[in-house]
Amino acid sequence: MGGVKDVVILGSTGSIGTQALDLVRANPDRFRVVGLTAGGGNRELFEQQVAEFSPTFHGLGEEASVEAAGRPCDVVLNGITGAVGLRPTLAALDAGTTLALANKESLVMGGPLVLDRAAPGQIVPVDSEHSALAQCLRVSGQADAGHRDVRRLVLTASGGPFRGRSRADLAGVTPEQAAAHPTWDMGPVITINSATLVNKGLEVIEAHLLFGIPYDRIEVVVHPTSVVHSMVEFVDGTTIAQASPPTMLIPIALGLDWDLRVPDAAPAVDWTRTETWEFHPLDDEAFPAVALAREAGARGGTAPAVYNAANEVAVDAFRAGRLPFTGIVDVVASAVAEHDVPSGETISLETVLAADGWARETAARLVDDLG
Repeated sequence: MGGVKDVVILGSTGSIGTQALDLVRANPDRFRVVGLTAGGGNRELFEQQVAEFSPTFHGLGEEASVEAAGRPCDVVLNGITGAVGLRPTLAALDAGTTLALANKESLVMGGPLVLDRAAPGQIVPVDSEHSALAQCLRVSGQADAGHRDVRRLVLTASGGPFRGRSRADLAGVTPEQAAAHPTWDMGPVITINSATLVNKGLEVIEAHLLFGIPYDRIEVVVHPTSVVHSMVEFVDGTTIAQASPPTMLIPIALGLDWDLRVPDAAPAVDWTRTETWEFHPLDDEAFPAVALAREAGARGGTAPAVYNAANEVAVDAFRAGRLPFTGIVDVVASAVAEHDVPSGETISLETVLAADGWARETAARLVDDLG
């Protein structure tokens, strides 16, 4: 196994970070924490983590995460939520460290900037869907074969708490209702992103960037029980799926030590029970966020950064009671439509951050108009 892995965990007090520490705690012969950072929203928990794991570096805030990501270690787990994860992602890649990436926003907004910094195999996806796709490609022998036999990638979505509702039914949804996810226990922002399906839109862009599959060959299907995490369909009609109960422990464990498996990382599917796995087409009329993400991804440049930043502003406004639930994606759509992506624009950290800032200002104005 190559000895104990030295791990830096960014976002240690969040859902991904706390579960990663559970894995470290259960596997001291495989993982050692050498760095911990968090945003600062739960200082008491962070202090407890530092006292327990005694990392050689710890700190609160974005700059601490950037510094930690660039320090010597085997793996950096980026479990930060939102655009603030971009600079730590780049720092880990520049340091040549394996990046276990749960912060999908940094890849989505950074796009070519992030990919150009990454060596082959340096980014290991931690999102359950993309971990599932990577596992399916690996067992099929396609991971290093240019995906020549892949017909399409199929991302599964639980459908969130409002599956089956029409757009009209969603107008009066409250933040408390949006925060009640039926199958996953996640942070508040990601849970609301799952309710709007913006999270799935981000994952479509992420899948395109990670695996190089065109957008018209990446599909989303609603799977309410969240047991099948994603699937790869091949040109001969075969489909390989990755299945496990809805837990992040398995993809986190694989992220920390790809491509070895951690025994008993999480319970397996109980095949002695009768189960029915349902799959439904996505209702793009009620949940237009995925189609909008395809549009932003196809436009390229800084359009995905605008999609992400406008959503972060809109979600904050919704949680504060200043925007209706359906207004979240309306704000994102308007910001993406207003954004001008210059032809042949070179993506740099400066252009990405400028687009991010423009999107936040634009979204704030749109919130005031719609709220």
